[in-house]
Amino acid sequence: MKVIFFIRYKTKFGESLSIKGNATEWQAEQGRVALQYFNDEYWRLETEIDTALLPAQTLSYLYVLTGVDGVEISEFEKPRSLSLHYSGIEVVNIYDTWNDAGAIANTFYTAPFQQILLPGQKASKFKLDKNATHVFRVKAPLLQKKEAVCLLGESEALSQWRTEAAIRLEYDGAYWTVALNLAHVQFPLAYKYGIYNKEDGTFLGFENGGNRVCFGHSAANERSFLQDGFIDLPDDNWRGAGVSVPVFSLRTKNGLGVGEFNDLKLMADWAVKAGLKLIQLLPVNDTIATNTWRDSYPYAAISAFALHPLYIHLESVGEFKSRRLKEAVKQKRKQLNELTQVDYEAALHFKLAALRELYEEATGFETSDEFKLFFKQHAHWLKPYAAYCYLRDKFQTPDSSQWSTNQTFQKSDVEAFFEAQNPARKHLLFYCYVQYHLHQQLTDAVSYAHKKGVVIKGDIPIGVYRFGCDAWMEPELYKMDAQAGAPPDDFAVKGQNWGFPTYNWPKMQEDGFAWWRKRFGQMSYYFDAFRIDHILGFFRIWSIPLHAVQGIMGRFDPCKPVHINDFGEQGIWFDYERFCLPYITDEVLTEIFAERAETVKTGFLRKHGPQQYALLPEFDTQRKIEAYFETVAMPEAENLKEGLYDLVSNVILFEEAHSEKSKFHFRISIDQTSSYRHLQPHIREKIWHLYIDYFYRRQDDLWRKEALTKLPALKAATDMLICGEDLGMVPDSVPGVMKQLGILSLEIQRMPKQQGIQFFNPANAPYLSVVTPSTHDMSTIRGWWQEDKKTTQQFFNDELGQRGEAPKYCEPWINRAIILQHLYAPAMWSIFQLQDLLGMSASLRHDNPDEERINVPANPQHYWRYRMHISLEQLIKEKSFNEELKGYVQHSGRG
Repeated sequence: MKVIFFIRYKTKFGESLSIKGNATEWQAEQGRVALQYFNDEYWRLETEIDTALLPAQTLSYLYVLTGVDGVEISEFEKPRSLSLHYSGIEVVNIYDTWNDAGAIANTFYTAPFQQILLPGQKASKFKLDKNATHVFRVKAPLLQKKEAVCLLGESEALSQWRTEAAIRLEYDGAYWTVALNLAHVQFPLAYKYGIYNKEDGTFLGFENGGNRVCFGHSAANERSFLQDGFIDLPDDNWRGAGVSVPVFSLRTKNGLGVGEFNDLKLMADWAVKAGLKLIQLLPVNDTIATNTWRDSYPYAAISAFALHPLYIHLESVGEFKSRRLKEAVKQKRKQLNELTQVDYEAALHFKLAALRELYEEATGFETSDEFKLFFKQHAHWLKPYAAYCYLRDKFQTPDSSQWSTNQTFQKSDVEAFFEAQNPARKHLLFYCYVQYHLHQQLTDAVSYAHKKGVVIKGDIPIGVYRFGCDAWMEPELYKMDAQAGAPPDDFAVKGQNWGFPTYNWPKMQEDGFAWWRKRFGQMSYYFDAFRIDHILGFFRIWSIPLHAVQGIMGRFDPCKPVHINDFGEQGIWFDYERFCLPYITDEVLTEIFAERAETVKTGFLRKHGPQQYALLPEFDTQRKIEAYFETVAMPEAENLKEGLYDLVSNVILFEEAHSEKSKFHFRISIDQTSSYRHLQPHIREKIWHLYIDYFYRRQDDLWRKEALTKLPALKAATDMLICGEDLGMVPDSVPGVMKQLGILSLEIQRMPKQQGIQFFNPANAPYLSVVTPSTHDMSTIRGWWQEDKKTTQQFFNDELGQRGEAPKYCEPWINRAIILQHLYAPAMWSIFQLQDLLGMSASLRHDNPDEERINVPANPQHYWRYRMHISLEQLIKEKSFNEELKGYVQHSGRG
């Protein structure tokens, strides 16, 4: 059969289009064939296809754009599917419309909308009339149940524009479709789609824009498919509201001092009463590494797949056969539920001990059909995870390099652990048993929320724990000689060091990002949408050497370095010691240490030239300094340690490894260093010019290409709605790439992305975005209000439009005004921390806003233990507050 493709796409000089698919004739070219430029509107391909060789005689294909820079972008949707099982048809003409990944309408074909939020259209099995010459297909995701698509045009075959005789299209589960015989129609043919009411048959109106035009002809042995993309109707008028809360923060009478997956059912009940359509969670993966409160950090997962045992509900695991255990749970529940904050260690240790008792009583569970299915579906990660946990506990450390055996992961060793005669098998099955019940409880809670019309949004951390199961299994996927973090910002002036290894992206790309695809697949069991933590890491990651403690010692990876010749071209004589070694003088020491400068000189420094000092070899890195102060006790040790860290970071350049003093990277925020300030003014100016070019100009194209090699492939691997946390030092290419791929941005009022303004106005948010007044890494609205009087005064006058002096504390009406600003924003989603919503009520708000903060990014040892101060049972009963909030949501158009 001859198949002729036409794709409407306006290209720029140097761009090209190709098509890839399952036609046997294309396989010699890796399943891809180049299209030819046809005219200003179309690219064209004429090809012969043996339909008998196609699976079920169905052609599967997808268009790909290759840019001038060689970067490839596929259209959004999964491969198009078209049956070519036609008797008597010798030629098929396919007129396609490029499906732009950034098209707003594509968002509504993601899981939360298709499965929960949008009114479902009843699909019918479309039958193709054998006499039809033309098939019209169009998508219309936002129709109401009573609405349908119709077709009108200038020919009598298209009702001659008579709206009372509009041709009805049928919904086949993806497209609105109609097949017509246009054998006697004169071409070109003008036509247009419209909407009509199925219930009373009335015509409701045409789509926007000018007429569509069908070029070509009609012949008995040909069939033409007009695949018209989306109907031209407003697609930015759906808006929803949601609540953000960590699972561990939920408080219910049935919890054990910490939130559990079962509690999400009550959370969904409350969300419905408040008019909210989404519940956003922090990561829920297992973080048990040290068995201490330090494991409360939810972004340091020991497995990107396993769930955290902390969130299990013991009574749902199985019946307590032991009266003693039943009484112990009752007493522990009373004890822990009275606490104002989460006692991570107490809750976790008790649950694990109780789970071991239940496991000992659960004989034969592994032979149940449900468990066997779970084990089979999840074996690729479950078996290695169980083995890792067994070895971690056996050797009392998560660091596999310290284990006496199995330091290197071997699949055969893991399989041997599970053999019936191996004594380790019973220990490994315990971890499988726990994961099975966690899976059951979370999927049950999510299913409950879905039935209530509420979607669940997860959070995918940018990193993995350095000594976790993922790094043990596939260390080649990570750069273990680096630490991931973030550059300095207003919330962490010395930057952040998360300690995770960075990703070896080239290695990950070799198998098509299989690890990421499996990770997304696991998340889709539980979540309809997810937030990519630090999406900037897909463009470039902040990479910190292992010898550094502070994030300020990092640099972006990948990154084009400055060459020694760049300095020469600027007329700068390159002084390696002055630019690359810590600049330490008497003046610098006095500035940092004041009266303790002499102590520092004698204990930590040596002379280096007539007027400068150098750190002694045993203190010349931040890690060495950290190690020293862990072993000694002295007055003001913390201040002294921080000052020595500042000496180490008092440089202008970092030398690139193995560059023989020829390639360098600028230390970020050099203008904050005394090393830079003490340069001669004309040298400062020239170096600053190079610094600005390094950070804000020369990298942007590189970072754009990096993102476009990763994000499209990852986005295509899931139908979850993707939101990106694009905060911090945002490269210029980020907004364009996210828009191009249809990834929602995050907009925060007190973290504007536009230079020169102090606050972001939610009214200016793009549609494909999430607006929020605060996140888990920030203080709440009320907490922020008390931090800086000058800032809140400006906000009070300029953003709230109020006169006079701002109140000292954030009164409920102020909190409410800020919430309303976000509800009325044009963004698709406005999502609020639960604490901020409760802040609208004088009777429900927490007494102390400082105790509502979840995390302090500047503190790497923060204890994540925030807990609701009222129970969900009580919150559900707060009829007046719930109806008030629901009213705000509905009146803002988010109901």
